[in-house]
Amino acid sequence: MQARVMESVQPPVRVIVPGKCYRYEATDATHEWHFYQVEGLAVDEGITFADLKGTLYEFARRLFGTERKVRFRCDYFPFVEPGVDMSIDCFSCEGKGSGWIEIMGAGMVHPRVLAGVGYDPEKYTGFAFGLGPERIAMLKYGIDDIRHFYSNDLRFLRQF
Repeated sequence: MQARVMESVQPPVRVIVPGKCYRYEATDATHEWHFYQVEGLAVDEGITFADLKGTLYEFARRLFGTERKVRFRCDYFPFVEPGVDMSIDCFSCEGKGSGWIEIMGAGMVHPRVLAGVGYDPEKYTGFAFGLGPERIAMLKYGIDDIRHFYSNDLRFLRQF
């Protein structure tokens, strides 16, 4: 969806776009073959990686509270460079187990992507991110299995 937005408007761009995603993946408590994704995009002159980190850090702070720790690690996503994943410290283990759970992928929009939609990559930069609202809800409300969202179990669904 981000590319479609960029093809249809000139910078500055700021957009949040929800949508349904499908991927070939084995299901377990934290992964599902179909899920919703919320994508964010900001493109303008002078946008930096610090803007990306600040935006996502503030998102996590407001959603999960100031007591949660946030970390960014290098990761690969084909349309951004550099790419990162953002994780928060684990709610259930309080940092004593693996300690972290990934909540989104992000990065600076690759210059070739900018050029591909007609933006001058010498003039414009931007960042993009994608997150699954089901995973965010799992962490926020202590839900132990992502498959509950699609089980049609009214006992679960009526809690919300």
